[in-house]
Amino acid sequence: MTFGKKLWMTLFIFSIIAVGAAFGLAYILYEKLYVESVKSELVEAAENLSADYSGGDLDKEFVKQVNWFSEKSSFEAFAVHNPRELAACIPYEADYETLIGPEEREKLLKNEMIEKTGHSDRFNRQIISVIYPLLDDQQLKGIIYLYIPLERIDELVSSLIMFWAAGAVLLMTLLLYGGLKWSRYVTKPLENMKNTAVRLSKGDYKARVPAAGEDEFGQLAQTFNEMAEAIEKEDEQRKTFLATISHELRTPLSYIKGYSEAAINGIGNSKHQLSIIYREAVRMERLVNDLLELIRLDSGKMHMEKTFLPLADLVYRTTDIFRLKHDSFELDVDEEIIVNGDEDRLSQVMTNILDNAVRYSEKNKPIYITLKREENDVKWIVRDTGAGMPEEEIPQITNQFYRINKARTRQDGGSGLGLSIVKQIVEKHGGKLLIESKAGAGTTVTVILPALTEGGGEK
Repeated sequence: MTFGKKLWMTLFIFSIIAVGAAFGLAYILYEKLYVESVKSELVEAAENLSADYSGGDLDKEFVKQVNWFSEKSSFEAFAVHNPRELAACIPYEADYETLIGPEEREKLLKNEMIEKTGHSDRFNRQIISVIYPLLDDQQLKGIIYLYIPLERIDELVSSLIMFWAAGAVLLMTLLLYGGLKWSRYVTKPLENMKNTAVRLSKGDYKARVPAAGEDEFGQLAQTFNEMAEAIEKEDEQRKTFLATISHELRTPLSYIKGYSEAAINGIGNSKHQLSIIYREAVRMERLVNDLLELIRLDSGKMHMEKTFLPLADLVYRTTDIFRLKHDSFELDVDEEIIVNGDEDRLSQVMTNILDNAVRYSEKNKPIYITLKREENDVKWIVRDTGAGMPEEEIPQITNQFYRINKARTRQDGGSGLGLSIVKQIVEKHGGKLLIESKAGAGTTVTVILPALTEGGGEK
């Protein structure tokens, strides 16, 4: 059974319960309001009649007065001298002992009223009655008996029963029709999402759920569409990624293949050919290593061995590596700074950033390196005065395989993955990577890491 049918059946059952509860409530009101009201009126009438009894044996005037009341009211009333006469007066079968047993007689002698209810075949309904004692010097001189046949509940509402039944049918119809509409309204977005999910599972990443208003279903549809957009974007990135890798590998492979064939056939300078083959093999090795590094970072499988690390020593060691490639470095380093980080990964960050600075700067122009603490942050800043880049390129520079000067970077052996790896490593240390640049005016790269507190924790 579908969810919509289950929902409709639930509404149907609740509708039946609601109508049944309405009839149950009507019966309760009948018992509580009508029956109790009749009892109260009977008691009040009996008390009023007994107030005219002045004591002694019952006289004809008092009996006549009770009979007159019986004729003028909706109650049947009579007064008898001997309670045993009562069995002959009641409108249903009962003997004296049934009506007035020892317990009832004790109540009458204590001037307490007795209430009785029984079924009358003659009237085909319940009879409610009261027996009121007439006492004189603690002797029972007679009783007043009042009774009335109770109206049946169907008789009370006979004039309304058709309207009530019609109303119940109309209510049921409206509830079921409205429930059907509502169940369709509820299940339609879910069905749309199911169909869209099926399309997504089959590779149709442009599938979207139609807008469904501003309620929870609309919000769910919007969230689903955002998920679909993310999947589509991820798929496009995957395709681009694979296409870029294929392109990146095709170039060195073509070089290796071409120069290998030339060397085998004895064409050209074999030493030069082997150097090109070696260079392209190194490029491929670097690309593969960068890819493996990126995959480990993306999957969260790269383990960080964090220790308390004097960052100044790492800055000095990394800078010394590049002194053979570049003539001038100007350092402003706070040697007391300690961070909680993975030495190898932070060395990889510094190496990559300095490699870019050296690659795009003139050999005799200084590269400025600063290490300082500002409040709760440690900042490692590398500023060069090289070629720089257009400001609109900065948001994309950390994307995978993105290059500003593709031809030059490929010639130099860059994979276009370095800054993407740097950004992820820095973020896994709880830090941020900031890049500022302007074409022809150099580039400033800032790595911000959490500073340590006095107790050794990060702020």
